[in-house]
Amino acid sequence: MKILITGATGMIGKELGKKLNAQGHKIIALTRNKEKGLATLPFPAECILYEDNKIPDEAFDGVEIIYNLAGENIGEARWTEKRKKSLYDSRIDITKALVEGILKQKKEKRTLKKFISVSAIGIYGDRGNEVLSEESTVSRDFLAKICTDWEKESQRLSAENIQVINPRLGIVLSNKGGALDKLLPLFKIGLGSAVGSGKQWMSWIHISDLVSLLIHLSHSSITGPVNAVSPSPVTNDHFSKSLADKFSKKLFPKVPAIALKLMLGEMSTLVLASQRVTSKKIENDGFHFKFKEIDQALSDLTQHQKNGQEEFVAEQWIPKKPEEVFPFFCDENNLEKITPEFLNFHVVGKSTQEIKESTHIDYRLSLYGIPFHWKTKILKWNPPHQFVDIQLKGPYQYWHHTHELIPFSDGTLLRDTVHYKLPLGFIGKIAAHQKVKSDVNKIFNHRRNFIYKEFHA
Repeated sequence: MKILITGATGMIGKELGKKLNAQGHKIIALTRNKEKGLATLPFPAECILYEDNKIPDEAFDGVEIIYNLAGENIGEARWTEKRKKSLYDSRIDITKALVEGILKQKKEKRTLKKFISVSAIGIYGDRGNEVLSEESTVSRDFLAKICTDWEKESQRLSAENIQVINPRLGIVLSNKGGALDKLLPLFKIGLGSAVGSGKQWMSWIHISDLVSLLIHLSHSSITGPVNAVSPSPVTNDHFSKSLADKFSKKLFPKVPAIALKLMLGEMSTLVLASQRVTSKKIENDGFHFKFKEIDQALSDLTQHQKNGQEEFVAEQWIPKKPEEVFPFFCDENNLEKITPEFLNFHVVGKSTQEIKESTHIDYRLSLYGIPFHWKTKILKWNPPHQFVDIQLKGPYQYWHHTHELIPFSDGTLLRDTVHYKLPLGFIGKIAAHQKVKSDVNKIFNHRRNFIYKEFHA
């Protein structure tokens, strides 16, 4: 089946596209930057350029399902009037462009059967202890207006005999970004706390369940709004206590609502609004959640981040077989090519003529102008599918890097999983966590771009 996805390079889009592709579907990804899309996506896709709110007619050819996931990150920056307009436009404009593109098609050529356009539980507003279903009234605040207009725009296709579904997303919990990514640094060092009264309800969903739910909708007869939340909403107190427990920490005193309002302005509604949302509609449609309880979900998402460790995962698909790609990594000098210049990274030498298990490799680099000697050891060497290196000497207290070359869709899914621990314990985390995380992101973005140019040619 041919499926079009907007927002394919986002946290949800990457996981959804990967699973759909593994099921044999062909993916069309709308993107504003074709090269970035091809370098970033962890699955093969035809990337079609979307500019000036115009979608090329060929984007819809043969497409049977559209997943509309596009929209700027709602919690990325304070809601100025300019920012609010950008958040609104990023959702409404792409939806309008999709609808207009479909309506422009001649009916005899139209192949689209389903339009799955996400929305959010922000549509309900702040509702205290009220249990909210898809039939509940909607609010009139800023988030509700975005969601209402978003859904209204997509529902124009209902009159064209196209099945329109609006999954209303709760708080999406993932170890690859989103709300949890912002909370973890504080909770790991014992500075995490509940906010406001702590009694406000949080309706959440594990990323794995969300992807499965979205795919369930592709073969469901359900229509209209669908709450995409777990069956077990929790209070902010409960959520915060559960997350702190995962790191054997106590909760810090609550952050007063007034402090959040002063700090975040109108955006504070994201954490202070109470939304106790039911998932009965999707469950009655036959969908089964894997992660029903918050403790279960958080245990799964934090299992590799205990004892002060951080986890970083990067994925990229390339149209070459693992056996064609692995030789590139057998040459330690290629590490210089895939490392950004700001590290001044150079290979000094290695302990064996060819890289193999137990090989030691020495490097020179500099961090923030400070020179370092870095020595790593190849812990595992399993060509052409995996190798693992660990730091023996260098700037980190701990560094464990697993490189996987996974056969996927007539090519290779490159997956880098790094577990690292900063030096100086608590002080290191406070002083350098965000900077180091940013640098790790830069390193792997550079690596991804280089590998894209090397293997997509």
